[in-house]
Amino acid sequence: ADAPAVDFSGHKVLVVKALPDKPVRNSDIRAVETATAKAFPGIEHTWVGEWLLRAGDGITERSNSALPIGRAAGTSPVPIDEIRAFYGRHGLPVRIAVPDRICRPAEQLVSGPGWEIGPDIMVMTRAAADLPEPTPPEGLPGIRAEILRQPDREWLDLYHFRGHPLPERALRLLREDIKGVMCFGRLVDDADGGRTVAITRGTLTESADGRKWLGFSAVEVAPEMRRRGLGTLMGLHMMRWGEEQGADEVYLQVVSGNEPGIALYRALGFTEHHRHRYAVWAGE
Repeated sequence: ADAPAVDFSGHKVLVVKALPDKPVRNSDIRAVETATAKAFPGIEHTWVGEWLLRAGDGITERSNSALPIGRAAGTSPVPIDEIRAFYGRHGLPVRIAVPDRICRPAEQLVSGPGWEIGPDIMVMTRAAADLPEPTPPEGLPGIRAEILRQPDREWLDLYHFRGHPLPERALRLLREDIKGVMCFGRLVDDADGGRTVAITRGTLTESADGRKWLGFSAVEVAPEMRRRGLGTLMGLHMMRWGEEQGADEVYLQVVSGNEPGIALYRALGFTEHHRHRYAVWAGE
């Protein structure tokens, strides 16, 4: 090519940032974040200007953080005093969600002293159409899917949050009503007495533009059944359910360092949409 070479020597690089797989508008980021917030509303939530403040079990970030999803949040000062007061009343840490691009004031705030910023969380999406046919993995002919309105004890016993079991109060919050439709999927092995071998939670919520979003979370496979395609199969059945319920798009979240999880979701047709992270006030 005749174009001049560009020098990317290390000392000239100021910022390295992962880019999404395809162009994403700020309004699309707000849409996914809004749909997710409806799926994880916490026990109590309230609006302060363009910010949604949520308080829940004190464990999961999604139900215990302040989220800037109003359009004007991108240019307005962060209402930090109101955020501090809200979480102070609930005896919870001050935690702010910082999605890519849609709230520069929050990015500037948490880059200052006293804030601890957690890992990037990748939000991945795909269309709820043209889904592959879910078929049991080779060697596991007894596997079948069930969609439950509420999880039973076996479902709850299999679920772990980032490798740790949840206390009973957090499990109750996981299955409380949301502003949308919720279900609990599982795979059972009829060759093993109908034992539950994989689970996930599905939610169907709307963004402000009217799109219906299927979100699935709490994906877990029984340890002795991993690396046999059950996570993929569970995801396909959940997406089929979402398609039947009228979903337009599907989203999920995965910690950016979870390479096996990202590979699984890419195999299901997901691509990176954007990222967010949580910042916790640890100062005086």
